[in-house]
Amino acid sequence: MQPLDILVVAPHPDDAEISVGGTIAVSLQQNLRVGVVDLTSGEPTPHGTPEIRKEETDNATEILGLTWRANLNLPNRSLQPTLEARRRLAEVFRQTRPQMLLVPYWQDAHPDHVAASQLCDDARFWSKLSRSDLAGDPWWPPMLLHYFSIHLRIHPAASFVVDISSAIETKMKSVTAYESQMLKGRSSQFPTAVDDIRDRARYWGWTIGRAFGEPFVNRESIGLSSLTSLLK
Repeated sequence: MQPLDILVVAPHPDDAEISVGGTIAVSLQQNLRVGVVDLTSGEPTPHGTPEIRKEETDNATEILGLTWRANLNLPNRSLQPTLEARRRLAEVFRQTRPQMLLVPYWQDAHPDHVAASQLCDDARFWSKLSRSDLAGDPWWPPMLLHYFSIHLRIHPAASFVVDISSAIETKMKSVTAYESQMLKGRSSQFPTAVDDIRDRARYWGWTIGRAFGEPFVNRESIGLSSLTSLLK
């Protein structure tokens, strides 16, 4: 397959849409090739089934217009950065050869999210190994960025915020495609789960003087060829 520009690693279907759906849509508007690998099915949940969740994921994928999507079907609710999981994700990195990985922030109340963050670090390292029995040619994704998919009521500082103002409606449509997770069985009183997601995007947009935004953390330095890219 043709290499991806960006690969989003999501612990569960809907995490990519909730956390970086706007960045995905904006990147696709810029003719970048963007994929998502969901690590688990996300089931069981109170109002979902594997079949419902797959249909919702397919709908969200179509709304976003993703270049590529796959699911590793690792165990939901007990995701661990095991050697086998590391192997399978490293082989995805070798297959898709992304220039950039978007992965979960390393601190959260949800054990799957914490495990997914560690798994991404481990698989990124394994992906570059030569003289291994991993499928595909060695590949080191040059950049790894962390997105916020956080249940804890904490407020980490962002390294930068992407302006998603032009894509907020696409983001929200992709989020509400997961009806079993976002709408069914939830209170309709303000603020709903959907209100919270939109309002967080509004807050991050406010931090950069834009309508809507999505935050990222980078643990490594980012190189610029010119300061003009930082000018508004």
